[in-house]
Amino acid sequence: MKHLISMVIFTGLAAMTAQPVLAASGVCLTVRNIADSQASKDGASITFKMRDGELWRNDLEGQCPDLWFNGFAMIEHADTICENEPGLRVIHSGEICQLGKFTKVTPAPRG
Repeated sequence: MKHLISMVIFTGLAAMTAQPVLAASGVCLTVRNIADSQASKDGASITFKMRDGELWRNDLEGQCPDLWFNGFAMIEHADTICENEPGLRVIHSGEICQLGKFTKVTPAPRG
């Protein structure tokens, strides 16, 4: 019985961590659940592919033209990235990119 309760709790926690976090500042993505990211060629947005197959687009506040060519790193080693935070630094130029609003591009997979 204890094993069954532990499995139910673990399954519930695993389902919670796969979902984006709703914070006071808006949507936050859990960094460990990001499988890949792709900046738009114009540096206006970034699309994040999550491990569960969901796609989230962040429309940046202003453009980061060097983003597409040079890639980016998180400014802080945080567990989440959230809307409207200065969360990205372009690797070679050092340009800081201000995150904007997250928009879900695809629905969650069924299963």
